[in-house]
Amino acid sequence: MTLATHTAKEQTIKLGALGVRLLTGGSGKPLFLIHRDIGNPGWLPFHDALAAAGAVYLPDQPGFGKSDRPDWARDVRDLASLNLWLLQELGAQQADVVGLGFGGWIAAEMATMAHARIRKLILVSPAGIQPKQGEIVDQFLMSSRNYVKSMFADEKTYNQLYGSEPSLDQMEAWEIAREMTTRIAWKPYMFNRRLPMLLGGFKNPALIIWGKQDKIIPPVCGEQYKAALPNARLETLDHCGHCAEVDKPKETAALITKFLAA
Repeated sequence: MTLATHTAKEQTIKLGALGVRLLTGGSGKPLFLIHRDIGNPGWLPFHDALAAAGAVYLPDQPGFGKSDRPDWARDVRDLASLNLWLLQELGAQQADVVGLGFGGWIAAEMATMAHARIRKLILVSPAGIQPKQGEIVDQFLMSSRNYVKSMFADEKTYNQLYGSEPSLDQMEAWEIAREMTTRIAWKPYMFNRRLPMLLGGFKNPALIIWGKQDKIIPPVCGEQYKAALPNARLETLDHCGHCAEVDKPKETAALITKFLAA
């Protein structure tokens, strides 16, 4: 992964018997990041940019990467509960939360479960809502490599991050991530019909960011999230796919840090 940096600290946090790997960087107000369904790509320039504005916490989600798998988990709200527990263990009574893709769904569920714990909510091309037009791409109908490739507006960006030929370790990590995704988000696939109604209870500020060239989740879902959240605004990025934090890292980080500082 040629884009990854080495400025983060690594530790393991225990949630009962469950070990969660955590990367941290920066200082100040807590900024909690939740990665995509393909796992944690490591500490990227995007994370460095956010760490300039606060204390960034980037865990491997339970069942992904180097974190233990909760064999009992069967719903995205289970992961949302574990993330709220993790915030408690970190001593963060209130935090800003950034959710990316599948991680955006987890973040949105957290917002419905503990309104006051989340100061500001940032969702970058989140799953979780059934599109009114189009469908969320079914990753199980293609290889993990092709699924990840389709997340980027330009294949060159994918190659910079993972290489033209991903390592066997990386391929294995994607398959582990796919297995965990299957456990908790298979039916219905990648959305919760109750979520749009429950989001109405979260009245703190929310920012939604979407790439205009997103091939994974129809951009119409951005409008649906905006309509569901009482205090939200939507920003779109051109020449940007599903992974805005990699396709447009400076622009995405600038939108987030400006929103947090407002």
